[in-house]
Formats: sequence, structure tokens, C-alpha cells
Amino acid sequence: MGENLRVRTQFTHELIALTNDLTLMCRIAHDAGERVVDALVDADLRATYEVFALDEQLQKMFGACEARGVVLLALQAPVARDLRHVVTAIQIASELSRIGTLSSRVADQIYRNHPRHVGPQPIVDVLAEMGRLAAHRTTLAGSAVATGSDIVDLEPAAKPMAALQRRLRAELTAADPAHSTDTAIDLAMLGDHLRRCVEHTDHIDRLIRFLDTGVPPTAQEREEPVRED
Repeated sequence: MGENLRVRTQFTHELIALTNDLTLMCRIAHDAGERVVDALVDADLRATYEVFALDEQLQKMFGACEARGVVLLALQAPVARDLRHVVTAIQIASELSRIGTLSSRVADQIYRNHPRHVGPQPIVDVLAEMGRLAAHRTTLAGSAVATGSDIVDLEPAAKPMAALQRRLRAELTAADPAHSTDTAIDLAMLGDHLRRCVEHTDHIDRLIRFLDTGVPPTAQEREEPVRED
């Protein structure tokens, strides 16, 4: 009985530590998103380097979370909700790792264009708004991870992101014809990277709901994506 209690206590402590690590990863991912916006708006090389450093930190933490989760699964043999908790934690860490990778890809394009901006001011403005939305949603994901509750947002991300995508497409169409097709593709890809950051926060929301209800993310009702005509 005493041994079982000791094992259970150790397992609980490990889960708490895992949750704390995930909360910290959310904060780092948010900081990376904010620095991406700074780098976009100001063509700021220092902010760009900070994004690279934050992404590296995220990847290291993802590896540590994954290793800790695997050890818990192998040695503690958790059941039911505890098993969901560990598996969900590993998946959330993976989503945050991908946000870091996408932020780093945006920063890489900014680095390649320095000291110039990545594009004309109207396009940079739209990309910056996309980045702010991604950073905001990452903050909400951090609160959700810390509390175990769904992401609470007055306006779901799909509609504003779809509106920003339409604006980006319009600005790309209206841009100076002197800009090459390759440049237009690069700018569209930057918008896609930022859109995907938001999608990963939606995945985190569904994973937290899975932890609470046991309903798999693929079986959950979700907001229908807004079609772009």
C-alpha cells in the first residue's frame, strides 16, 4: 500500500512538472510570435535572431517533454485519465514545437531580406496583424494548458484569420508588377506560416477538450473554416 502511494505521488509530481513545462513552452511560443511581429514591422535583425533562439529553446523543451512522457508511459503504466494526460501533454508539446518552427521560418525570410522589409508596407501590415493574432491565440493556449480549460476567446480565430488572408491576397494582387512571382509566392507563404500557427493553437484547444471529456479531437465539433471565394 505504501509503495503504491509513493508511486502515485511520484507520478502526480511528474504530471505537474510536465504541465508546468507546457505552460512555459506556451509562453516561449508567444514571445516568439511577438518578436516575429517586431521583426516584420521594423525589419529588425535583433528580433529575428531572438526568434531563432526562442525556437531552439522550444525544440529542446519539446524533446525533454517527449522523453519525460515516454518514461512515464513505460515505467508507471498509467491508466484511463492519467494515460490521456500523458499522451495529450506530448501532443501539445508537439504542437508548440511546430509553432516555433513556423515562427522561425518567417524569421528566416525576414533575415534573408534584411535590411529591406519582406514586402511593401500594406503587405507587411497584414502579415503583422496575422502575427499578432497568432501570438494572442498562443497566450490563450497557455492559459488553457495551465487551467485545463478550453481556450476562451470572444471571437474564434477562423473568421479574423480568413479575413486577413483575403486582405493579403488582395494586397498581393494589387502590388507593384515589378515584384517578381517568386516574391509574391514568398509573401503568400509567410501568411500561410502564420495561419498555421493559429491552427496549431486550435489543435491544442481540442487536445485539452479531449483530456477533459475523452472525446478524440477528430470527433469533436469544431468551427467550420470560412471559405474564401
